[in-house]
Amino acid sequence: MISYLFRSLMQGLVVIAAVGLIAFSLFTFVGDPIASLAGQEATDADRAELRERLGLNDPFPIQFARFMANAVQGDFGISYRQGRPVADLLAERLPATMELALLSAVLALVAGVGLGIHAAINRRGVVANTVMTLSLVGVSLPTFLIGIGLIYVFAVELRWLPSFGRGEVTRIGWWTTGLLTPSGRRSLVMPVLTLGFFQLTLIMRLVRAEMLETLRTEYVRFARARGIPESSIRFRHALRNTMMPVVTIAGLQFGSVIAFAIVTETVFQWPGLGSLFVNAVQFVDIPVMAAYLMFVAFVFVTVNVVTDLIYVVIDPRMRGGMERRR
Repeated sequence: MISYLFRSLMQGLVVIAAVGLIAFSLFTFVGDPIASLAGQEATDADRAELRERLGLNDPFPIQFARFMANAVQGDFGISYRQGRPVADLLAERLPATMELALLSAVLALVAGVGLGIHAAINRRGVVANTVMTLSLVGVSLPTFLIGIGLIYVFAVELRWLPSFGRGEVTRIGWWTTGLLTPSGRRSLVMPVLTLGFFQLTLIMRLVRAEMLETLRTEYVRFARARGIPESSIRFRHALRNTMMPVVTIAGLQFGSVIAFAIVTETVFQWPGLGSLFVNAVQFVDIPVMAAYLMFVAFVFVTVNVVTDLIYVVIDPRMRGGMERRR
């Protein structure tokens, strides 16, 4: 168990180091940080002094080591555009993105697994057929089109929900949340549906396919022959084996939700990390871009490690395999 976790952590550190190298390369090969920080009125002496103070005259390996050491401490430098520490900008935008991503992931997982089980057990039912038809829409339509459609129906025509923004938020320490205010909850509805709809349909179709395949296996037929109740067969035996690939997809999709929330945040003008990254790209704000890449890499690595641990909890065979290898 410990060695298995150690290998996963080592692989994650390699990934973070590789992404860190790519992020740091932005400073070297994209734009000139001195021109952005010093301004047009700075003299050549001022530029040379600033370059020396920032350590830009050091060899590339030393600069990269310094960048990674600072990144571990949460220091990504100063934003070229806003002149503020990048860590402060990330801390301000992180609650909005995490709240949106977590709610979308919970919606996708709970509704996707539930609807997938229903569609597998009642394959010829009206509800199951309707759900499968709607799932094709979720898989086929791009995210921005789903968001625009929801805005047109619920904000323009029905005027039930706000079309942009986060609404009123409540501050709890450095964290902000819209779940504690009516306008905040109303503002969350459409972005959460937009961001979670694709993941929901993907998980639902996967659960249905895996559940149908599991219900056709020999051990399920043997369990029925022994007289085990059908509900126990479905939810205790079949569902447990079905969840293995679902855990994989759900873990990867949660990382994707955070990484690719850019489209949803742009459509709804959501004040999260995605919109911060879009603005950074427009103004070539390299420190913010590098910090965002590092954050996404950290999220994917963390999700991957947690997914590996869930594998061990769900499937006892993996625990047995690890014990035999030891």
